[in-house]
Amino acid sequence: MRNTLFFLALLAGCSGDANHMGNPLLLPLSGLTTAASNAIYSQRRGAVEVFVKTNHPALIDQINAGTGPILEQAMDTAQIPTQDRPARIIQLQSDLGLYAATPGALVTALMVYGG
Repeated sequence: MRNTLFFLALLAGCSGDANHMGNPLLLPLSGLTTAASNAIYSQRRGAVEVFVKTNHPALIDQINAGTGPILEQAMDTAQIPTQDRPARIIQLQSDLGLYAATPGALVTALMVYGG
């Protein structure tokens, strides 16, 4: 009887309705998926950060010019879709003073634009 009640309580949590936790039976899988996704993101962010800090002055110059191979490589590393790049360059140019003074802000912007 006790096992039946426990099973029914778990089953009741498995509705198709929207909730903040999702299906409780899938939480272990969700945790593994989230951990893998976070690891991939952290690796990409690390690569973008190293690239930006290594090439910062040239990158600022190319953002100001609106084009250049270093800017393209930074966007490739951040995985910014090709079709979004012209608009993103304009956005980067609008805050160029911030990015020139703070490389970390440029890293964050590139990561946000990369999704």
